[in-house]
Amino acid sequence: MEFNFWSFIIENFEATGKIGGYVSLSIIGFALISFGTKKRLKKAANQIGPKWTHPIIGSLLGVIPGCGATIVVASLYQSNKISFGGLFATFISTLGEGSFVLLGASNEADVVGNLQAYATITICGLIAGIIFGYLSDFFGFRAKPESTHEMFEENNKNQPDKNTLSDIFIQNVGFYAIISMAIFLAPGSIIALWGQDIDAISSLTYWISIALSATCIIYYCISRFTYKNHDCYSDMNNIKSTMLHAILDVALVVTYVFIGLFTTNYIIDVMVGAETFDGWMTSSKYIVVLLAALIGVIPGCGGMIAVAVSFITIPNFPMAALISAAISTSGDGIFPLIAKNKKDGFIISVAGLAIALFVGYIALALGI
Repeated sequence: MEFNFWSFIIENFEATGKIGGYVSLSIIGFALISFGTKKRLKKAANQIGPKWTHPIIGSLLGVIPGCGATIVVASLYQSNKISFGGLFATFISTLGEGSFVLLGASNEADVVGNLQAYATITICGLIAGIIFGYLSDFFGFRAKPESTHEMFEENNKNQPDKNTLSDIFIQNVGFYAIISMAIFLAPGSIIALWGQDIDAISSLTYWISIALSATCIIYYCISRFTYKNHDCYSDMNNIKSTMLHAILDVALVVTYVFIGLFTTNYIIDVMVGAETFDGWMTSSKYIVVLLAALIGVIPGCGGMIAVAVSFITIPNFPMAALISAAISTSGDGIFPLIAKNKKDGFIISVAGLAIALFVGYIALALGI
């Protein structure tokens, strides 16, 4: 079958847009809750509970299905409200969108039949997250996140006047367009996580999903490369600045989700091929555990989804490989973390891969 590059791009735009509707709920919802809490308490809390509880809190948040928790915790870490151990625990315990595959999003999935697998990898991820989260905090294994506020204040010095085209797009046209599309897509995006659709508006949802992806990418690029007036982001004391900051985060995550999905799908579906990939997934169990961990560590949820589908569709697929992929995956929360602190993003990915292999091979030795 001849590969159609344009159709491939459109398919990934649509898939990204559906994820974007769900991601928007997490980011905007968290921003509004934080704003309301800050107003009520007159000041932001320094951290969420005592530091010794952070690995437990982070690991519990990570097991929530989807990538929303990793995005929220990455934001909390950037604001110095959760420790590196709490952040690390969240990324270890999360399954990302792969959790929905095991819970029934795939047409081949049997929800009842996969509940045991879901429970097994969730428990393993939860325990591993708590243990290695505590070890990270105990040994001080962290890089101090850059202060977003200080970064923006530095950028604001000697900036040109507002009302440029980029300023109009960032604070008005693109801002309200993303909010409107996110609100429209939110219900369908949640339903889509279980492979369902709202038939009455399926055609409209298709095009708006594509439009949301394209708008977010344009919004992020303009903000990153041409927009100079970032003062609206450093001031978090009013609802407009809070929402502007949240929409920038939405645009950033959606942009990187598209890059991650496009790269993963192109490698697996085009460069490698479905038959070759399935062949890899039916080789030696020791090799499968390694491959699953390497595929899972790919930024975003594409790798974990591919491994979860392999577990469902390939007979005798080792549970240890699924556990390995689940621990190494970081979900979509890795994108805002990498964008704002590359060092911590790199540490999370490399250390998570090492732990995934360690736990995966132990599980294989124990016959899990």
